Amino acid sequence: MRARIYRPARNAMQSGTARTRHWVLEFFPGQARFTEPLMGWTGSTDTQSQVQLRFDSQAEAEAYAKAHGIDYVVVQPKPRRPNIRPQGYGENFATNRRQVWTH
Repeated sequence: MRARIYRPARNAMQSGTARTRHWVLEFFPGQARFTEPLMGWTGSTDTQSQVQLRFDSQAEAEAYAKAHGIDYVVVQPKPRRPNIRPQGYGENFATNRRQVWTH
């Protein structure tokens, strides 16, 4: 069994970082998927590909993988550039604006 340990990226639909603080251990697919002939659905007999284990830290995920004999690959997250504006949200409603602001 091979697995990857990673920290999930922020969803494009959310502005916060709520579900990006934990680490995930996810198994690689062990078999190729197949097309079911009657309905045309995609299927697989590999149940490990459905398993995702969540950990508070990278060290905990690695310790779990070592304890259970799982071959793993760690994917380090890319650092996020902070989006800090000098005035913040209140800048949108400033009365001392020098130029016209429209949507």
